[in-house]
Amino acid sequence: MTTTEITVVSDVQYPLHDARAVRNLWSYIIERQPNEVLIIGDFMDYAAPSRWSKGTRAEFEHDVLRESEGGHALLADLREGYDGPIKFVEGNHDARPRDYLTKYAPALATSAAFNVENLLGFGSLDINLIDPFTEIAPGWVAMHGHELKGMSQLPGRTAASKARKLDRSVVMGHTHKNAVAPETVGVGKGRRTLFGFEVGHLMDETKAQYLAGGVANWQKGWGRLLVGQYSATPHPVYVESDGSFVVDGIRYGAIARNSKGQFASKEGLTRAA
Repeated sequence: MTTTEITVVSDVQYPLHDARAVRNLWSYIIERQPNEVLIIGDFMDYAAPSRWSKGTRAEFEHDVLRESEGGHALLADLREGYDGPIKFVEGNHDARPRDYLTKYAPALATSAAFNVENLLGFGSLDINLIDPFTEIAPGWVAMHGHELKGMSQLPGRTAASKARKLDRSVVMGHTHKNAVAPETVGVGKGRRTLFGFEVGHLMDETKAQYLAGGVANWQKGWGRLLVGQYSATPHPVYVESDGSFVVDGIRYGAIARNSKGQFASKEGLTRAA
């Protein structure tokens, strides 16, 4: 029996995204036409309406509506070539405009205008907003990751701890780490393996001012869930520094390099393997 593919994307954080990596992923989706695309939060960054920016210059340096137009255009680029289901789980960054109004302008917070599905125009793009903890494959639930407390510095372990709490395999973002961590539970005939699957991020780390030159234990990438009748298998995909990645032995988005492996733009140079 063949499997179906859910392509899982998290933490694009537009406009801090890695444009080349996102473009390559969109090309992969349009070429391969997976059965479903699942965006599990923080598609937008929304730096201005956040507790980190309150009372600082950054609160006035960004425009939510203008950024939303850019985020909508990025999703429209994907929808132009992909007509399958796109589902979206809201992340903590996606909720920043609404949360900001609730805290600082409650008289305006009853409007849904600043909900992410309206800011990004999900209706016109046929994108379905789903609740966290929704079952998306047999034995698997999706969440962004901020909904339950606790975070490990080890890739995959945050999702594994949430899988134990929920007694379901978990696919999530939020940590910016890209890894699978299995958790075997139960005894005897009830013994089974749960999976914690964190699917990385698609940011351009140089745009993340809060890193301030430091090094974060992040892995750029995305994920595939190969879904069968009774279970699903997680496959992390790692994005390299040139924005390319390998799926099923095929490299997508490779940039030309010279004989020393350096990036180059001249015609006739070898393509990255």
